[in-house]
Amino acid sequence: MARTVLTKSDIDRALKRIAHEIIESQRGRNDLLFLGIPTRGVHLAQRLARLVSDIEPQTVDVGSLDVTMYRDDLALQSTRATAFTDIPPSGVDGRTVILVDDVLFSGRTVRAALDALTALGRPDIVRFAVLVDRGHRELPIRADFVGKNLPTSTAERVNVSLTEIDGTDEVSIA
Repeated sequence: MARTVLTKSDIDRALKRIAHEIIESQRGRNDLLFLGIPTRGVHLAQRLARLVSDIEPQTVDVGSLDVTMYRDDLALQSTRATAFTDIPPSGVDGRTVILVDDVLFSGRTVRAALDALTALGRPDIVRFAVLVDRGHRELPIRADFVGKNLPTSTAERVNVSLTEIDGTDEVSIA
C-alpha cells in the first residue's frame, strides 16, 4: 500500500524554493543550463528553468542527458533502453550546469551523469538538484538543492508521478 508524502502543492513549493536557491547561488552569472536525467528529471528540469526565468528574467537553456551507457550496472541487466540526450547548441563548455533528477538514492545515476557530462565538454560549475533525497548513498555524492529529504528503508520504493507523464503530481512511498 502506497502512502502519499508529497502532493502537487508540496512539489510546486519545493521546486519554487529550489529555483530561488539556484538563483542565489548564481551570484549574477547568466550561463545556466539545466540538464534533466530521463525520464522525470527532464520534466523537473523544464519546470525549474521556467521558474528561474519567471523569478529573474534571463535565458535559461534546458536539455536532457542520457546516462544509460555510463551506468556501472549494465552487466546486471539484460537490456536497457537508451533515452535521448539533447544539449543546446551553446553546449556545456564554461556553463553552470544543473543536473536534475527526481530521486537520489545510491548516487550511482548521478555518478553516471557526471561521466556522461564530461564526455560532452567541460562545464565551469556542475550542481545537482533533486526533488527527493531518500538516503542510502553508496557513493560520496550529495545534492546541492533538495526538494525534500525522505528517510526510507531500503525495502521501500519512492514513486514520483508527474503530470507530464503520469497525469498527476505526487510522491508516494510503497
